Amino acid sequence: QVQLVESGGGLVQAGGSLRLSCAASGRTFSTNAMGWFRQAPGKERELVAGITWSGGIYYLEDVKGRFTISRDNTKNTVLLQMNNLKPEDTAVYYCAARNAFDVATSSKEYANWGQGTQVTVSS
Repeated sequence: QVQLVESGGGLVQAGGSLRLSCAASGRTFSTNAMGWFRQAPGKERELVAGITWSGGIYYLEDVKGRFTISRDNTKNTVLLQMNNLKPEDTAVYYCAARNAFDVATSSKEYANWGQGTQVTVSS
């Protein structure tokens, strides 16, 4: 019963920045970990960043040093700050919630998903 809504996607040039936001509502007390996934056309969905409600963080190796995942003061919104964007980052980005403490890399471990937000990075 967790509802997730992503926002903040758009079109940027390589080297630019975007900030994605995931607003969670409903039974958020039952959600222990959240992740940002991305899926490009013809490619598998992959976890780019994850965060537990206690502050544990995971990053895909390719985005380390460029992306930062965090929570706002209410703990009901998860942010993904994306800096130095590359054309390879172009994808639909999804917010997902998992009813477990730890972050999982497989999309099959997440029960709730947002609608997705398009990120396009031009070269």
